[in-house]
Amino acid sequence: MTRNPLINALSAALYIAVVACFMYYAPAFLGEVESAVAPIAMLSLFVFSAAAMSYIFFYQPVVLIIEGDKKAGLTLFLHTLAAFAVCTVALVATGIYFS
Repeated sequence: MTRNPLINALSAALYIAVVACFMYYAPAFLGEVESAVAPIAMLSLFVFSAAAMSYIFFYQPVVLIIEGDKKAGLTLFLHTLAAFAVCTVALVATGIYFS
């Protein structure tokens, strides 16, 4: 991703929002699925999501560490994690307020 923790965190939040909206609205468009396709699709989505989140959170910090700048790599990771935590708290607070 980038070396901007806010962009990384917002990218992760946007990805999660897109997946959640798809999971929420898909049954209305696709109907009920009564086969092994649904569990296979969910496990595939889980694996893809793990890979996507790993890329968003870890790629640039690992590149920095490999380049020899361990402090910058750790700082970027922790700042991205903190920014994502703020996004998560804001989303939960907004959801509680508007529900």
